[in-house]
Amino acid sequence: MVNRNLIRELETGDDLEQELELALAGAGDGEYGAGTATLSVNAVLEGKILRVDDEFVLVDVGYKSEGHIPRNEWDESEPPPQIGDVVKVLLEEFEEGQEEQRGLITLSKRKARRIEDWIRVMESVKENDVVTGFVTRKIKGGLLVDISGVNVFLPASQVDIRRPADIGDYCGRAIQCLVLKIDEARRNIVVSRRALIEQERAERKKQLMETLEVGQVRRGVVKNIADFGAFVDLGGIDGLLHITDMSWARIGHPSEMVQIDQEVEVQVLHIDRDREKIALGMKQRTASPWIKVAEKYPVGTVCKGTVVNVMSYGAFVKLEDGVEGLVHISEMSWTKRVSHPSELVKPGDEVEVVVLAINKEKQEISLGMKQTQQNPWEKVAADYPPGAIVKGVVRNLTNYGAFVEINDGIDGLLHVTDMSWTRKVTHPSEMLDKGTEVECKVLSVDQQRRRIALGLKQMSDDPWTGDIPGRYKPGDVVNGTITKITNFGVFVGLEDGLEGLLHISELSDDKVENAEELVKVGDPIEVKVLRVDTDERKIGLSKKRVGADE
Repeated sequence: MVNRNLIRELETGDDLEQELELALAGAGDGEYGAGTATLSVNAVLEGKILRVDDEFVLVDVGYKSEGHIPRNEWDESEPPPQIGDVVKVLLEEFEEGQEEQRGLITLSKRKARRIEDWIRVMESVKENDVVTGFVTRKIKGGLLVDISGVNVFLPASQVDIRRPADIGDYCGRAIQCLVLKIDEARRNIVVSRRALIEQERAERKKQLMETLEVGQVRRGVVKNIADFGAFVDLGGIDGLLHITDMSWARIGHPSEMVQIDQEVEVQVLHIDRDREKIALGMKQRTASPWIKVAEKYPVGTVCKGTVVNVMSYGAFVKLEDGVEGLVHISEMSWTKRVSHPSELVKPGDEVEVVVLAINKEKQEISLGMKQTQQNPWEKVAADYPPGAIVKGVVRNLTNYGAFVEINDGIDGLLHVTDMSWTRKVTHPSEMLDKGTEVECKVLSVDQQRRRIALGLKQMSDDPWTGDIPGRYKPGDVVNGTITKITNFGVFVGLEDGLEGLLHISELSDDKVENAEELVKVGDPIEVKVLRVDTDERKIGLSKKRVGADE
C-alpha cells in the first residue's frame, strides 16, 4: 500500500507548474455539442472548421459568431486542419453582444484534448495502480511524466531509492510508477517510481530469503562502499562484503577491490533471518593460502618478505598474498636496544627473516630478523674472559650501577659496589658521568642471561688488605672532613675516598638528636679511630673521645 505519510508530505510540497494547473483546469458545467443554446466558459464543444490561415483556424460552434484557434495548436505529428473537419474545442472566452452585434469567441483545441485525456485516465487509473509514462521534462521539485496524454508529477525524492545526482537524466525515458495520489478537484496526479521499486524489492527480498542458504555463490551489484566494506545488492536485499572477506591479501580500502555498480560474484557466509542481515565473502571462493603454509614455510626456513605494517610491538612481514608473519620487537636485533620497530624497518622494506613458529589454527607465523645473523653473545665468552681489561663508554646510569658499552650492542654492568674500595657509593653519578669513557676489568660473563659484570675498583689492589690496617689503628687521632650526614651519624673523609663512620652517639658526651646541630658537610673535624674492620671494610670513629685516655 501507499505510504500515507509520504502523501501528506507531497500535499504540502510544490504542485505542478502553473501551466499544468491551467491546462488541466475544470471543464465547467457547460453543455457539450453544437447549438445556439447557452454556452459556458470551459465547456468542451464540437465545431466545424470554416477557414484556415497561417495564424488562426476559424471554427463554427453554433454560436452567433465563429471562434478562432491558434494554428500552432495542431502538432506536427497530426494531420493539418482542413476546411470541413469537425474538432473538439474548449470554450475559453466569449463576449456577449447586442442582437445585431456578434461577440468574440476564443477556443482551444489543445486544452479540450487534455480534458478528454484526463477524463479517459480517470476512468482507467486509480491510486496504487502501476502506470507507464514518458518523462517529458524536468521542473521545479521533480519531473513531468506523460501518461496517456496527461502530465503527472514525479517528485525528485520519488525518482529512485537513492536520489540521483541529476534527475534530468531521466528525461526522454519511459518509466513505470506507482500512483500515490489523485486530486480530481485540482486535476493533479502524483506518482512514485521509488515506491514501485521498493514494492518490487520487498517481493524479491521475500523470495530471496526463502531460497538463500549459507555457502551459496550469488551474483550481485555493488551499491555502496564504506571504509569497512561494501554493500552488495543480491536482487532485493543488500549483503555486507566486509573488507577482511574481500581478499586473502591485505588491502587498505574496499575501493581497491570493487567499484560502485560493479557486478561481483560472492559467497554467502552468514544469514541472520530475523534481522535480515547477510554476510558475504569474495576471498572464500578461492583456497586459503594458509592451507599449505606449514609445507612452504617450515620452522627454520630463511625467506624474504615485505614489511606491510609497523606497530609498537613489532612489524608485520608479508611472505605472499594472504600470508603475513610478525617479527616481534625482541626478535629484531641481538644487540641493539630497540625502543620502537620503526628504528629498524618501515613499510615497504624488503627484509630477510627466519620462520620461528607456525600456528595454523590461529593463522599466525612468528618470524625473526636477528636469527639471520650470528649471535654475537656466542663469542662474548671468548672475547671477554674474566680478568680481561676493557674500555667502554658509559651508556646509562641507574640507581644500582652504570651500563658500559664495550662493543657494538654489548653492554656490561658496573655495579656501585664495584666502583671503589674505599668510598661508600650510593649512586653511580658520584663516580661517573654518562657518555664518559672508562676502563674496567671483566669480572664474570653469563652467556645464557647475556650479562657481563665489570669492576672499576678491581683495576687497583684492595687497600683493605694492604696499608689501611697499618695506617689506621685504634686509638689514633686523625683529621678529616665531613662528607655526609645521616640520621645515625656522619661520614668523615680521611684520604683518597676513604671514609669512616662517626656514629651520632660518638659526637658528644651529651645526647644528640640531630647531627646537623653540631656539624655541617665540609667541616674539618678531628676524630679518634675506635676500630678498623677489614672484613666489613669499615672504620669506626669518635669525636667525644679525642683527648681521652683509653
